[in-house]
Amino acid sequence: MISPALVLLLQGVPAGAAPPPPASTCDAPVYMVVEGRTLDRDRMLAYGRAIADSEIYQKLGGYYVTMPRPLEVFEGDVSPDYVNLTVRFPCIENARAFWNSRVYQEKILPLRQNPAAGDYTVTIYAEAPLREDMVGRVGDNRFTADFADPEVPQVDKPVVGPDAEGDSP
Repeated sequence: MISPALVLLLQGVPAGAAPPPPASTCDAPVYMVVEGRTLDRDRMLAYGRAIADSEIYQKLGGYYVTMPRPLEVFEGDVSPDYVNLTVRFPCIENARAFWNSRVYQEKILPLRQNPAAGDYTVTIYAEAPLREDMVGRVGDNRFTADFADPEVPQVDKPVVGPDAEGDSP
């Protein structure tokens, strides 16, 4: 194993100086959208606490960008048990690393399945590019840290499909 001091020396960085930030390829933000009906609120609250307690989002740069209930409804009917929650990740690889992680698949996901605590769809969307007229008017939404975490163990076959039966969609 090469020591960090040797790596800094070879890179031409004086010892004691902070190394440059990693060159991340995880720079195409995505949104994980969870939407559907909640059937068992208490179990879903336990599920949410388990996600928070695991700190898996923090390890992979994921964070909530919406609250689960609408602030206002402009059109249509929204039942009281319907939720739409959006989580932003720095890239598709980190969203997959969350979904395929051992902690999520083996400890957290079972809290809301068999029987289902909700009838949810979980999808991933790419972030749209910033329109030219918005440049300089809003932040660029870039992640300024690298969230690649090789310490998040993965499962061989993630649970997918209706109520975790293992069928691919």
